[in-house]
Amino acid sequence: MLLLYLSYAILWISSAVPVVIAAAGKSIFILAGQSNMSGRGGVVNDTWDNYIPPESYPNLAILRLSADLNWQLATEPLHRDIDTAKACGVGPGMAFASSLLGKDSTVGVVGLVPCAVGGTNISQWARGGELYKQLIRRAEAALEGGGTIRGLLWFQGESDTVNREDAESYKTRLQNFYLHVRADLLLPVLPIIQVALASGEGEYVEMVREGQLGMDLVNLRTVDAKGLSLEPDGLHLTTPSQVSLGHMLADAFLQTRPSALALTSGHVSRLTIFPKILFSGLFANFLGSRLFF
Repeated sequence: MLLLYLSYAILWISSAVPVVIAAAGKSIFILAGQSNMSGRGGVVNDTWDNYIPPESYPNLAILRLSADLNWQLATEPLHRDIDTAKACGVGPGMAFASSLLGKDSTVGVVGLVPCAVGGTNISQWARGGELYKQLIRRAEAALEGGGTIRGLLWFQGESDTVNREDAESYKTRLQNFYLHVRADLLLPVLPIIQVALASGEGEYVEMVREGQLGMDLVNLRTVDAKGLSLEPDGLHLTTPSQVSLGHMLADAFLQTRPSALALTSGHVSRLTIFPKILFSGLFANFLGSRLFF
């Protein structure tokens, strides 16, 4: 354990300059959803056991956007200053980034943007709500130092299994969320990797899963968490399960074709001068003129 802490200290000290330099060329991934995305691996009775698996060790090529919108070396728990109501533990983000770096030499530096908040339902993520606005705000801030948004990782739905109406409406609400995120980030084919539920807070888990597994959008991939081991609460993935999920997410992302329209800091400054209402009305024309530039 002492050796691990010393390794962290060395990484933090030696990475101060590389973090600043590396930020300009990063591949950015948004992490959103509820507690299984923010991470409860190793958390029992709202206390994290502090165990970090090797797959989630810090890496100079993996950064995270903090709550105050600064890039820093990524360490577990990734969502510690975002999902603050309860203790965070290990999530899938670090294992995803490590796996991706090991399988795709073109990725470069990975920039993770934590946005997940435990206990939230899909209606709370609707366009106009605080969670949605925070996601868009953080995604846009992540681009200010340069880089490209490469994908959205989404794990949510447990809270929508309690009420039948919510479960029945889940597919439509989730699809609208995806389309709105793509439109507001000017990324019409942004790769989205979603996770089908492993558990739920209510009796309509299968109904929500049907909505997730039955969704058909371009550049959408679904990985299934069903069967992964859970913490004693029967709701949250264990640390080994989160590591497995991270690998699954990386494999799924690599199956998506490259986005035809990458949103970079340059595009933001050039495109967002137009009012959103104009963008919405001319969305089809925009695609026709900008998809292949």
